[in-house]
Order: sequence, then C-alpha cells, then structure tokens
Amino acid sequence: MKPKSIAIVGAAETTQMGRIPDVGQSQLHCDAALNAMKDAGLKPGDIDGIATAGDSPTNLALMLGITPRWVDGTSVGGCSFMLHVRHAAAAINEGLCDTVLITHGESGRSNVGRGGMGGRGGASLAAQFEMPYGPMGPPTLFTIPVMRYLKQYGVTEEQLAMVAVVQREWAAKNPRASHKDPITVDDVLSSKMIAYPFRKLMCCLVTDGGGALILTKAERAKDFPQKPVYILGTGESVETPMVSQMEDFTSSKAFRVSGKKAFDEAGIGVGDVDHLMIYDAFAHLPLYGLEDLGFCDRGQAASFIWERNTAPGGKLPLNTNGGGLSYMHSGMYGMYALQESVRQMRGIAPAQVDGAKISVAHGVGGMFAASGTVIMTNEA
Repeated sequence: MKPKSIAIVGAAETTQMGRIPDVGQSQLHCDAALNAMKDAGLKPGDIDGIATAGDSPTNLALMLGITPRWVDGTSVGGCSFMLHVRHAAAAINEGLCDTVLITHGESGRSNVGRGGMGGRGGASLAAQFEMPYGPMGPPTLFTIPVMRYLKQYGVTEEQLAMVAVVQREWAAKNPRASHKDPITVDDVLSSKMIAYPFRKLMCCLVTDGGGALILTKAERAKDFPQKPVYILGTGESVETPMVSQMEDFTSSKAFRVSGKKAFDEAGIGVGDVDHLMIYDAFAHLPLYGLEDLGFCDRGQAASFIWERNTAPGGKLPLNTNGGGLSYMHSGMYGMYALQESVRQMRGIAPAQVDGAKISVAHGVGGMFAASGTVIMTNEA
C-alpha cells in the first residue's frame, strides 16, 4: 500500500459503553456505524464497502440499508478490525470500492443477541488436542506462554501487576473508562486469583459496546468535517489456533511478522512513534508487544513499564484510553485501540499526547493466534 493514500474520515464508538442490557449485538454494530457516519457527514447510500467481525456483513448491510460493492467478513479474533483496515485500504486503492465502513459491536457483558466465535468445538484442533486437558477459556490458555516468559526472563508478579497499575492511571483521565479509581501493585496482587499468575486486576474487563471507522481515498479527505487520519503502514499475520503450538512461548511470530510489515511499509522506525496502543486483554500482552515490535529488547519490557516509560509523562505513551484492563473490553478489543489512535491523531483524546504525529495500533487475535498492526499519522 502506498503510504498516506488512504484516510480515516469517520470514527466513533457506541452511544453507551460498559453495561447495555437493552441493546442487542447487531444493534450495537448499527449504533456505532450510524455514529461514525454522523461523524463523517455521510449517509448509508454513501457507503459502498462493508467489513465486520462478530456479525454478518450481510446482516449489517440489510439493517443499515447499504448496498456494498466490496465485503469483508474476516474474523480472526480481537484484531480482526486491524485486518479490516488493511484490506479496506487495499480495496480502495484497487478501485474495488470508494468508501468503506468497518464495524464492531459486542454484548460481551449482557449477552444480548450475541453470536459464538467458534473454532473450539467439534473436530477443531483445539477441541481435540487442548480442551481435553481442562482449560477454561483465555484466562487459563494464556497462562501457557506467560509462565515460560516469566521464568525465562525472571519477570516478577509485581512487574506484571505494574502493567495494570499504569493502565489505570491512563483510565483515570478518561471520562468513558469503566474503572478510574487508582490501584497499586499491592491492590493487583491482593485481587482474586483467576489462574496463576493472573489475578482479577490483570484480566480484561467484560463489557458491552462497539465502534466503527470509515475509510476513503486521502485525496477526498478535505471533503469531510473531521481532521483526517492517514494510514501510513499496515501488517497482518496468523500463527496457530492452539496456543500450545506456538513456535516460541516468549515471543509471538504473528506479532513479529505483522509489526515488521507495517513498519517497513510506513518507512519508519520505533523511534518515530509518538503514541502506541497494544491490545491488553491480559497484563502480559503489552510486554510481548513492546518486544516483538522492537520497542524493547527481549526480556526488558517489564522493566521498561516498571520504570514508568509508558505511564503519563513517560517517553512512550501506551494504551492511553486505559486499555482492555480499565477502559473497555467487550471481547474483541481491537476496535477500541484503533479508536484511541484516531482520537490521538485528531488531537481530541481525553489524555491527549502533546504533539503526537504517529500512532501505532497493534492487536492480537485469540491466544497469539493472529495479529494486526496499523500505523497512522495526522500529517498529509
């Protein structure tokens, strides 16, 4: 993709966030979509491309009254929306469509009209070779790599807890964050044990909500009411549907491939990045992201966070919305990371990073199964 050829011209989250017991999942998609269209000054008839995960693009097109010329239903977990941005940019550049709507909506907490993710039932590889051993979803499956990481690099529970502490500091600056009260390392370590080493405050929230983005050619950006955000580089990859089969438990191959592709395409280095979003479903994920993207040497990310480099006032603002640990996590968090990157590039984030010109949004799908990376800039 040619850098800066595509712009994000619409971005919005659902009207309500957190707990929404009276709104079904498809309605959350539509609410986010209509909010993004309002943000961009567009109507359904102006949209000719749809991408979504967690719902059917066919269902969404019918509900919104959109007749698309391009459709993407890629679903690889929480980073699906990063992949949608990449695919939409390619489609627009190829002339397959002009204006793409990407939606997310999930009734993760209230479970109203929620569809299943699939991939772990019947004859799937995970059902045959992992589930018989008794894991109970992500909190237990994600312990497999993190235990090796902690042992190999001598990372302590206190350092892992610090990830959640810093996320909460950012959340305190965000009026829409689910949890804003300050927490300490002791608070994290005193919270309920879920599956060692994860305690409750090291695990993501379970919420309702969603978001949507609208992309078009950069040359059209001046026709829209909001400050455009340009796509500088993108990447994607997948590794394995079974966390037990990772090539290396201390590093995600999907992270490395996706991140390198995005940075190579953007023509920048980690030193050029002003703002960073790393999907934090659990406290260990920012450690892997910082190292696999090249911001820290192997085994050094925990110390990097402990020394407050990613905290408010630090040299690398990370997860400035509060992250999946304190802001929102309805099940597929990638859209919320993208939304915060857009806000930062527009200069309207609650915890705005002064002078930020380049933001990276990096996501995970499943248990290190997939990854997507999107690099944005506000400079045309």
